[in-house]
Amino acid sequence: MNQNPRERRQGPAVVRGRLIPDSTYDQRLLDRRRSTDWLHADPWRVLRIQAEFVEGFGQLAELPPAVTVFGSARVPEDSDEYRIGVEVGRALAEAGYAVITGGGPGCMEAANRGAREAGGISVGLGIELPFEQKMNDYVDLGIEFRYFFVRKTMFVKYACGFIALPGGFGTLDELFEALTLVQTRKVTSFPVILMGSDYWRGMVDWVRDKLAGTGKISPGDLDLMQVTDDVDEAVRIIVESDRQRSKRSQDGGRVVADTVAEAQ
Repeated sequence: MNQNPRERRQGPAVVRGRLIPDSTYDQRLLDRRRSTDWLHADPWRVLRIQAEFVEGFGQLAELPPAVTVFGSARVPEDSDEYRIGVEVGRALAEAGYAVITGGGPGCMEAANRGAREAGGISVGLGIELPFEQKMNDYVDLGIEFRYFFVRKTMFVKYACGFIALPGGFGTLDELFEALTLVQTRKVTSFPVILMGSDYWRGMVDWVRDKLAGTGKISPGDLDLMQVTDDVDEAVRIIVESDRQRSKRSQDGGRVVADTVAEAQ
């Protein structure tokens, strides 16, 4: 965490001391309890949001295949969870994937560190928070966002898989958003992997017993997430998903070519 509590990142800017506002951009965007000034300010917010999308797209568009890794910012460096995060980042880099994290400390730093040490591309997508969280030192490409929803779009758009290390509310938020996108087929061939069977067992049991067991989700939705303790297995799942997607793409291209040839 940042040792200077009187400092905040706001997109590409840093503000300190008296210039730190009493709320974040997300809070001001979502808060309608204030005066009607928002009627005049919101059109300008749209332009700022558009600029964040443009910046993110421009910086990330030429990444090689990437995997997004999430996990707690509160994990110490001497913990097993941090060690596994390093192993995950290293294994992904050795398999040819860039590693994308939230750019913070803990599990995020561990995955970035593993990718960097293995010679891979290490990406951090930071966010403005009331309590400042600086970009970790193992990030090669770091982008600071004002708005959570812009950042979350980048996490999914430029990744071909998602690995969740043990984490809290932020990790759960990203995990269930990814599962929802896969379930509703907004994204395809997108494996969602939970690392750490002991940590995730209770949640998985609840999803099976309470959600699937009472018809809130389909039984097949349980297969959208895979739990493992084996880093190599996690990478194999992502590689195999990539191969299947490539094969479908090639098959689809042949079908289109054959259809055009027949029409001629």
